[in-house]
Amino acid sequence: MAPLEVILKRFETPDEIRIFEKGRFEVVRLGGMSIGRATYEPGWKWSEHVGKPSGQTSCHVEHVGMVVSGQATAAMDDGNVIVMKPGDLFYIAPGHDSWVVGEEPYVSLHFLGADNYAQKQEP
Repeated sequence: MAPLEVILKRFETPDEIRIFEKGRFEVVRLGGMSIGRATYEPGWKWSEHVGKPSGQTSCHVEHVGMVVSGQATAAMDDGNVIVMKPGDLFYIAPGHDSWVVGEEPYVSLHFLGADNYAQKQEP
């Protein structure tokens, strides 16, 4: 009988780090999944710090995740705006902007959407 496998990983040593102004997105690949950790500084806004460099005005990645600390908005293209707080589990459909609320850094874990979020665009 083959031995059962256990793999432990930590965000302190991620498989990939995507850095952009006022933020970073770390990716850990585990068990066929990509899990992300987003860390955004106060003043971070998706449309300005991630979208603008890639020529996008709206995030088209579908997200499922959980807020660890801080607060941020999910501002949908249809005008609906919600504030996400620590402990909130979220689903955010494609077609949105987001920004940090307040003076505390925002941290969230992403269980869906990590593969495609904040990817460098080829020139």
